[in-house]
Amino acid sequence: MRATMMTTPLTLTPMLRRAATLYSDIEIISRRPDRSLHRATYGDFARDAVRLGRAFMKAGMQPGERVATLMWNHVEHLAVYFGVPCAGGVLHTLNLRLHPDELAYIANHAGDRTVIVDDVLLPLFAKFKDRVALDRVIVVGSREAAIAAGAIPWDDFLATGDDDWSALPVLDENAPLGMCYTSGTTGKPKGVVYSHRSTVLHSMTVAMVDGLGMSQKDCVLPVVPMFHANAWGIPFATAMVGAKVVMPGPYLDAPSLLELMETEQVTCAAGVPTIWAAILEQLDKAPRQLAPGTRMVVGGSAAPDAMIRAFDRHGLRVIHAWGMTETSPLGSVAHVRSTDGDEEERYATRARQGVPSPTVELRAVDDRGLVPWDDTRSGELQVRGPWVAASYYDQPDAADRWTDDGWFRTGDVVTIDRHGSIKIVDRTKDLIKSGGEWISSVDLENALVAHPAVREAAVIAVPHPKWGERPLAVVVLREGKTATPEELRAFLGEHFAKFQVPDAVEFIDAIPKTSTGKLLKSALRERYAIWSW
Repeated sequence: MRATMMTTPLTLTPMLRRAATLYSDIEIISRRPDRSLHRATYGDFARDAVRLGRAFMKAGMQPGERVATLMWNHVEHLAVYFGVPCAGGVLHTLNLRLHPDELAYIANHAGDRTVIVDDVLLPLFAKFKDRVALDRVIVVGSREAAIAAGAIPWDDFLATGDDDWSALPVLDENAPLGMCYTSGTTGKPKGVVYSHRSTVLHSMTVAMVDGLGMSQKDCVLPVVPMFHANAWGIPFATAMVGAKVVMPGPYLDAPSLLELMETEQVTCAAGVPTIWAAILEQLDKAPRQLAPGTRMVVGGSAAPDAMIRAFDRHGLRVIHAWGMTETSPLGSVAHVRSTDGDEEERYATRARQGVPSPTVELRAVDDRGLVPWDDTRSGELQVRGPWVAASYYDQPDAADRWTDDGWFRTGDVVTIDRHGSIKIVDRTKDLIKSGGEWISSVDLENALVAHPAVREAAVIAVPHPKWGERPLAVVVLREGKTATPEELRAFLGEHFAKFQVPDAVEFIDAIPKTSTGKLLKSALRERYAIWSW
């Protein structure tokens, strides 16, 4: 017997057409670099997305050709999110917080042929553009700045396209749609390539009530950057359901975000805990007339229990989500269960990383095998599902991140309770997570020992009241050599982004080691567990 259902491919094009047809009058608001608010609609966005795709097709873009973006959150970036994939290209978002050396490597490894860049980010682009072979550069914003940079103004490139929806290609649902690079692990950044199918399925789950619960009635503020893990899939999900969207541009400070939340009556916002900590501090000083019950989606790292309770007092609800670049990224969400009892039990549920999203499976494994769901024994979290990466792009040496039976090793150490809710308790590698961004301790250590005055170096995470964790460098100097913390930090700043450079350097006589000669970081973490900033 065979099923009688149609096999319509799951691609982005029907989602774009739906937004244009059903929600053409719904607003998309963008904060510009001059702080003004630009108001557009889904009709405007869909028109530009189609024109952009057609412009690339007329320019000879081949299926699978990569188009990179170096952009903040705004409506033009959203048009690229849809226009490039619907024309058969691959969207590649570049993380503007990375060092130019890393950006050059990533753009070359991905094989980017075009870069679309905000005019305010041209100085950053200038630091690595000569190291990347590009066919064209398109600048959003100032026409004068684009021409001065020898680039194509955004409006000029759109004008070469047309509104012919019928000329867009018929796409295979397994064709590549976009790619993001993950950083923080030892070695070079690794690329994850998403398909149309995986992205459509992921978007549906993001919009579910037991996902992030987005609907046409919402006003959504994606604080999480569109250059970071697809802004957690929110740009795709909001377009799918026709939610009003407020894009913050480059202004992610608490006063600017609260102004948007109040004036536009935002009902759902998403960002890392450091963003919400700053907003909470502002609300405690001066309450705002925010939409009652606004959902504050927290990812990147865990929100403290005290933060969840504090936002409740302001009538705002924190929702924990967990994921990675390799999981598109939504992997789990924490919602209160119908069987949860008293208030304390409900808070305990909300403080976890939650249960797996539909169709995502998870397990934890330690040296004894599968970890039971008893919330006592911990193990490495492993996941699989239709929007979980099965490999990295052109990086076969990283195949050990997948088990022989097809599960992805996340590197997070968790416990799992009887309901399948995970709680992250540690990490398998010595990574530091600061403000939602990964920092590799090994890469910093390798760079430090390249300094002529440094004999040994270890970098560990120490608690920080604002960023959750910050890197501390523990250094042993060579005999007869001297160096200051400022000198070593400046040395690292030549090759690392500002947020990756340790805030402090501690000099000691010897770093503890294991019996095999490895750095004993657990001893250092104990020694510096209490650190005064």
